[in-house]
Amino acid sequence: MIHERIDIWEGLEYNGQNPEFRPGLEVYVLENKPKRGAILVCPGGGYAYTSPREAQCIALSYNAAGYHAFVLDYSVAPNKHPQPLYDVTRAMCIIRDNAEKWGIDENKIFVIGFSAGGHVAASLGVHWDKDFLMNVPGMEKGKNKPNGLILCYPVISSGDKAHRGSFNNLLGEDASPELLEFMSLEKQVSDKTPPTFIFHNVDDAGVPVENTMLFASALREHNIEFEMHLYPRGGHGVSIATLEVCGEDCREIREHIQSWLKLSIEWLGIVFGGPYSE
Repeated sequence: MIHERIDIWEGLEYNGQNPEFRPGLEVYVLENKPKRGAILVCPGGGYAYTSPREAQCIALSYNAAGYHAFVLDYSVAPNKHPQPLYDVTRAMCIIRDNAEKWGIDENKIFVIGFSAGGHVAASLGVHWDKDFLMNVPGMEKGKNKPNGLILCYPVISSGDKAHRGSFNNLLGEDASPELLEFMSLEKQVSDKTPPTFIFHNVDDAGVPVENTMLFASALREHNIEFEMHLYPRGGHGVSIATLEVCGEDCREIREHIQSWLKLSIEWLGIVFGGPYSE
């Protein structure tokens, strides 16, 4: 396996507000020859940090299913929108620019996000073609478009069911109604949004399950193919729902929720033909 960390803004201007932080891309590329799909992982953390519990373990899980994987350590507070969206766009450009080197099928590049990382992933899914992203170095129209989205208990809506802390960190407490609307992603779904796999726990007290339901409803309205799974119990932030990542808080229900990972891999096979190029 090729394992390295890439500074995604190396040699370029990065307008981050924290001088001690540089956004990075952790590379988990399988070295055998067949071209295969790739998963870009966006951990959660409320736009305050990026959670290690939704990083390496996710990359290695998809490696085991035959996919290359990358983990994005994107900009968080005090950085504001659009920097996280710039970061994920830049990461996608790097992955596509190196597709031949890393043995990646350019038609099978997917983005998975957890909680606020789900907002990063879904933001790319609905905003990938916006003109302001053309300012990102290396960007060409469509180069940042994910072929599919996997959203895990995602932050979606800035409305009544918002995870307010995420939006305060991303947009500021005095964000305009227009900006809140623009980043309320259920309102931004279009015919250009990629197919989506999405799961959530109904008893999630951090990010209400309505976030997933609103996004799924918008996908349905635009005839975008999706698969949705709602689990009755599990709370928030379960990652792959094993004891190693959950600890005591999900010991009794971890095996049931673990099925989301297998289901997402099966979904990738059904919709996109699995990891390998034809």
